[in-house]
Amino acid sequence: MARLFGTDGVRGLANEELTPELALSLAASAARVLAAHDRSHRPVAVVGRDPRASGEMLEAAVVAGLTSAGADVLRLGVLPTPAVAYLVGALEADLGVMISASHNPMPDNGIKLFAAGGHKLPDGIEDEIEAGLAAPVTRPTGIGVGRVKDVPDAGDRYVEHLLSATPHSLEGLRVVVDCANGASSFAAPDVYRKAGAEVIAIHADPDGVNINEHCGSNHPDALRAAVVEHGADLGIAHDGDADRCVAVDAAGELIDGDQIMAVLALALAETGELTKNTLVATVMSNLGLHLAMRAHGIDLVTTAVGDRYVLEELRASGFALGGEQSGHVVLPAYATTGDGLLTALRVMSRMASTGKSLADLAAVMNRLPQVLVNVPVADKAAVAVSAAVRDAVGAVEAELGEEGRVLLRPSGTEQLVRVMVEAPAHDTAQAAADRLAGVVSSAS
Repeated sequence: MARLFGTDGVRGLANEELTPELALSLAASAARVLAAHDRSHRPVAVVGRDPRASGEMLEAAVVAGLTSAGADVLRLGVLPTPAVAYLVGALEADLGVMISASHNPMPDNGIKLFAAGGHKLPDGIEDEIEAGLAAPVTRPTGIGVGRVKDVPDAGDRYVEHLLSATPHSLEGLRVVVDCANGASSFAAPDVYRKAGAEVIAIHADPDGVNINEHCGSNHPDALRAAVVEHGADLGIAHDGDADRCVAVDAAGELIDGDQIMAVLALALAETGELTKNTLVATVMSNLGLHLAMRAHGIDLVTTAVGDRYVLEELRASGFALGGEQSGHVVLPAYATTGDGLLTALRVMSRMASTGKSLADLAAVMNRLPQVLVNVPVADKAAVAVSAAVRDAVGAVEAELGEEGRVLLRPSGTEQLVRVMVEAPAHDTAQAAADRLAGVVSSAS
């Protein structure tokens, strides 16, 4: 049986895969597990959601599950995922629940759980929660049933936290922000204005249905056009739950998570805040990031794909910056998870403090053409041990030398092998990727 929890909580088609019954049971089991680990007090949980329509239904189920297991609930309403993570700690809660499917289409939804302090739950605790779904339970009655309170100033608390983590006024900057009709639709324009920027907000009118619809970090074309139209200094795009941030420079050119990390790494290195002079990224980050960091004497540690693994490395080693090409960027001194609004504020602060354009700052990294081919296979294990595949990879690596890179990665959920090739020219990368894809297909 497949594990219920993925790398980022539990996701599925709302009301078909992720049902209210599952949400209720999952929340109740989480409350019971937490209570079993610490019986010194009654558990307190904070619950937030993004604005997609099914979130209303699932929020009701989650709150019912938590209170039925004896936990008190602080209901936050519509807020970004990083706001929920922050408020777990700020409100001294034992558990955080975020109802969101992030960048997924509107019909999907998900449940993310945070431990005390706003950190992601360890695998072992997730396994206990999943096991508890089938366990017989005795429910509390009378005064043992949990109570529910709303937190009307939850958004204001989060905005104040972000402002305290912004080192320079953004006065003089004009920014277009694409809120993906998602959880950042109110907080992002508000905090960027309060930090001093002139703000033009687009896709900031959520109706429960339009979240991520041809907008946000996965669809930046409208943002690119708006930046040029309004003569803005930059554009910022978030995803549905605002844990991501990608940017657009004044000419409308996309600045991805790798380039943002390069900008922030140099900024932190200048002030002595880049712990052990090290950046953490995943194996999918562009080779250009590796080369740029090497040129500036910064070490780069790589992890498996997924912000979960970046977070684990940051916490284990005490590093100050990490993230993914997709725009998940983590600054552990200020956040326990990827925070798109914090990332954008730090990028704009760098622009304001240096007087440089985003294009000039991002030019520290030359993004190499990257080609990814998904190859359907009958047996991922056979590909992993294939001598023909190993020899073909070795041959391509020898041809590319230090100017290119090859990565073969089996999918975690499908019978696919992902073939990624980077090279100085797109045609070179495409030809090498196609060649390797043919060998991988034959090997399975």
